[in-house]
Amino acid sequence: MQPNLAIIVPTLNESGNIPKIYEQLNSTLIHESWELIFVDDDSSDGTSNAVLEIAAKDSRVRLIIRINRKGLSSACIEGMLSSCAPLLAVMDADLQHDVTLLPLMLETLNDEGLDMAIGSRYMHGGGTGEWHTFRKFVSRAATRFSKVLIGNNITDPMSGFFMIRRTCFLEAAPSLSGRGFKILLDILTSNKKICTKELPYQFGKRTVGESKLDILVGLE
Repeated sequence: MQPNLAIIVPTLNESGNIPKIYEQLNSTLIHESWELIFVDDDSSDGTSNAVLEIAAKDSRVRLIIRINRKGLSSACIEGMLSSCAPLLAVMDADLQHDVTLLPLMLETLNDEGLDMAIGSRYMHGGGTGEWHTFRKFVSRAATRFSKVLIGNNITDPMSGFFMIRRTCFLEAAPSLSGRGFKILLDILTSNKKICTKELPYQFGKRTVGESKLDILVGLE
């Protein structure tokens, strides 16, 4: 049976987080039909093996391994294109995105007929958690610049946590650059007619693995 929702999780050396992501989604989406697609950029820490162990027991879990290809945005695009689910969600593998927001995103799209629901750290009720000064600066600067690019009142266009209708994503897909770390910004600049709604969430703290954010990523 075709799932109603596909959750796309790009990974690079996140083996310690894989079981936790699965457990959180499995306990949160009890009443939903879903699939979980990990898109791994040929991790060296056994991430793909961690996914395959779970996939062997649960057919809702799938793995795409990319050889000689890197990049979060392009990984998200490949994962989204691989699913036939009418709704597509994107989230990071570092457990910093609140999976309990997914049912509310589903409800928002189903009840309000919108194209996209976005998890926002910068609207009332949201937050960035215990970020160090450099990361706060990079995020705020990038957010202000990107808001100029898209020309709307979205508070967190740099969010990596969102849900979109597959039909809407496919309309934007031919124009996506696939470069960089922020697939949401890519989609919003490719289709400025997307009807969106933001939902607040508190950005969590990474407990396993290392952040991929550095000065070069910030500049990009």
